[in-house]
Amino acid sequence: MVTKHLLTGLPEDADLRRADSLAREIFSDVANKWALLIIEALGERTLRFSELRNEVEGVSHKMLTQNLRMLERNGLVDRKVHPTVPPRVEYTLTEPGRALRTTVDAMCGWTHQYLGRIEDARRRFDT
Repeated sequence: MVTKHLLTGLPEDADLRRADSLAREIFSDVANKWALLIIEALGERTLRFSELRNEVEGVSHKMLTQNLRMLERNGLVDRKVHPTVPPRVEYTLTEPGRALRTTVDAMCGWTHQYLGRIEDARRRFDT
């Protein structure tokens, strides 16, 4: 977490510790499993809704729709509708979305690196 010292001079909206800050609202939006998995799935590709749903195993139609709307609202995903019958809709990460993907990739790497240790800890905890 960003320390108070580092926040000197930043607007109150940038303080993640404040319940009413824009930064916390954005953090809360993107720090959920579906948003992170969608960002990872899009990577450097453009995907249609059905392709995304196949990439993000277990996500419901409703959750994928809600998360794509949220990511689009926050400027992380671009939605392009092609005027065809039926309409073809494609999703692509924007520049801020690609920048966030770097963090998501690091989290995926951390998960892979420490998966065994976490499994061991869970076994010890659950016994």
